[in-house]
Formats: sequence, structure tokens, C-alpha cells
Amino acid sequence: MKQRSLARNRLRRLSWLRFVLQLATVAGVYLGVSVAVPFGFLLASGGDAQNFVMTNPMLLSSAVLSMAAALIVARAWLASDGCLRHAWSIRPPVNPRRTLGLAALGLGGIVALFGLGGMAIDALDLPKVDISMITDLATAGPVSFALWIVLVAWFAAGFGEELLYRGFLMDRLMRLRGMRGAKWPAAIIQATIFGLAHLYQGLGGVLVTATVGLFLAWLRIANRGNLWACILAHAAVDTLMLSLAYSESLGWLS
Repeated sequence: MKQRSLARNRLRRLSWLRFVLQLATVAGVYLGVSVAVPFGFLLASGGDAQNFVMTNPMLLSSAVLSMAAALIVARAWLASDGCLRHAWSIRPPVNPRRTLGLAALGLGGIVALFGLGGMAIDALDLPKVDISMITDLATAGPVSFALWIVLVAWFAAGFGEELLYRGFLMDRLMRLRGMRGAKWPAAIIQATIFGLAHLYQGLGGVLVTATVGLFLAWLRIANRGNLWACILAHAAVDTLMLSLAYSESLGWLS
């Protein structure tokens, strides 16, 4: 009886109207909190918009709170549709060694994609991906570095983005009329949206990030829907990038 119920949940359809409503509310909450946090800091500083600058606590708070708010709304939608456990498959993996192996493969694959993406950006004469504002703040000191690793690399990016894009969004797309059960069309669409969400990195950043998003979708499919390989690979990549930036700031790397 339980197996039949789970099977029905896996095949439950989602109308386009409900999909658009769900996507709009999740994105709206994320963007709303992202705007509200700097506005709150502005009011706390006396409302002097002319001399207002983005600070480390502000960006950290914005990244964490906006992701937490989006996850709460996404979870509410999934739960209301009876699809929470299937979309957010974060139960302990049946085969931990396989999951860790796929996570390691994911880490190596993403690093390789960043390298190939950099060469493609140069070949197409596109502006280089610039995340110096983030790395400058993350490498301001040991406490700042630790906070960015835990709160951004692991929570907001590794855990949060995987639950939102490879979890919530892929599940929603695969239930739509005309796309029901179609893994790769859903993977491509979510990767495109994932890339566009990084528009602040420029066109090159969008293209590279979209490619990484597609690779992470494959990683979820390869791990039979379980998200842990994606989460670990994503968090490890961001940790590696921030660690390299921090080492460079200390003069350990040229």
C-alpha cells in the first residue's frame, strides 16, 4: 500500500499555472529578502544611501536569509503536493561509497568544466568571470573566511542551491504536462535558469554556471535521485575556490 502511494506521488501531475505560481513565489521571496536585508542595513546606518557600501555582514546575511526563505517556501509547496520526500531526496544513501565516489567525480568534473569554460570565454572574447567582490570579503580574515565556508559554500550554495535547482525545480519540471518524466529536458531548463541566476558574473559566468548545473543534474540522475552527491560536490568546489582565494590573499599562492 505504501509502495503504491509513493508511486502515485512520483507520477503526480503539475499544471503549468501551479508551476508558474510556485516558481514565482520561491523566486519572489528569494529576491525580496535579498533586497530587504541591504535596506535594513541602510536604515540601521542612518539612511545615508549616497555613502552606503556593501559590507561583509550584509552580504552574508543576504545570502543566508534569502536562501533560507526560499527553501521554506519551496518546502511548503512540495509538502502540499505530497512530493517532498521524492523531490528532496536527502535520506542517508543506500550505498555511501557510491555516493562519495560520485561526489568526488562531481568535484573533478566541475573543476574541469571551470577550466574548459575559462578557455571558451577566452576563445569567444567574452569578459572574464569576476567574483572578486565575494572573494575579497570572504578572505578579509580567518573569521570571515570560516563564516563564508560554513554559511555560503556549504549552506547557501551546496545545500540550498541543490535543494532548489536539482531538487525542487527539476521535480516540478518533470511533472508538467508535456514534460512528465522527461529528465533531460527538465535538466536543461533548470540548468538554464541556474545559469541566469548568476547573471551578476557576466555572460561568461552564466554559460559556465549553466554547464555546471547540467552536470550536477546528471550527477543526481546517476545517484538514483539522491541529492547528497550533488550537495557534497557543490560545497566542495566552493570550499576549494574560497580556500585558493584565501591562500592567495595570504601570499601562499602567486
